[in-house]
Amino acid sequence: MNEIRATNGASSRDVVRLTARVEGLVQGVGFRDYVRTKGRRLGLAGSATNLPDGAVAVIAEGDRAACEALLDLLVTGHTPGRTDRVEHVWSEARGGLAGFLRR
Repeated sequence: MNEIRATNGASSRDVVRLTARVEGLVQGVGFRDYVRTKGRRLGLAGSATNLPDGAVAVIAEGDRAACEALLDLLVTGHTPGRTDRVEHVWSEARGGLAGFLRR
């Protein structure tokens, strides 16, 4: 399992935004519902959205440790379908998100 750690002296209590692009067999297999359920259970706000090229965009905001746990699920491929590649970026939380949506 990949280990993901906070960088630049950030604590695991930081509120952050995770933006990820997940490629593979991730559309039409229950992937977005799975991500939404896991995001809600982790106390995150965000969305999982199908992209025209077959990938899924995942945006999650909340506690850094919870976002890292969600990213770990995406990276290790413990999801419906098949995850071939995950690109992600960390940024400051922007707010304005309510719940975790499947789009």
